[in-house]
Amino acid sequence: MTKGILGRKVGMTQVFAENGDLIPVTVIEATPNVVLQVKTVETDGYEAIQIGFADKRDKLANKPLKGHVAKANTAPKRFIREISGANLEVGQEVKVDIFAEGDVVDVTGISKGKGFQGSIKRHNQSRGPMTHGSRYHRRPGSMGPVAPNRVFKGKLLPGRMGGERITIQNLEIVKVDAERNLLLVKGNVPGPKKSLITIKSAIKAN
Repeated sequence: MTKGILGRKVGMTQVFAENGDLIPVTVIEATPNVVLQVKTVETDGYEAIQIGFADKRDKLANKPLKGHVAKANTAPKRFIREISGANLEVGQEVKVDIFAEGDVVDVTGISKGKGFQGSIKRHNQSRGPMTHGSRYHRRPGSMGPVAPNRVFKGKLLPGRMGGERITIQNLEIVKVDAERNLLLVKGNVPGPKKSLITIKSAIKAN
């Protein structure tokens, strides 16, 4: 069964294992999520649950959203996602204790936006020589052949970088703090601090 929860990235720190190893961890705050809808094969064609995280101010929610969350007897939510195949009921809470230390998870978020970047930073291309009058340093390079005289689609060029949906797979949960609603995940996860992220049980763990 797929387990999942929505949370907010707090930042990174480090903890020490019992054998003295230093482990870099990302702290994720996941206050109790609320099940807003249960989708079934009969009504929707597939099985899933829709969960919501982080209350939204009442004046910012429209009428359809208010009616939707009223069925779960909760406040409008800022962050709503679907998790496949979990056996829960509408209005039930999903807490961090669905995970345990040692569990392997996939974490999805929106990566940090870098703005407009050149081809060296954006695509890891090599630069030209910096001396001997080369006059070619950090430019994109050849645009393609003489014929056909056009630039082919897919040519790696400068442009907007970051701000994409990224999933990092098979991260280990180092600690679960149920009292403070915190998950400590080994390594880094996508996005800046305070960004919204999804934590699901890993699909390639075995």
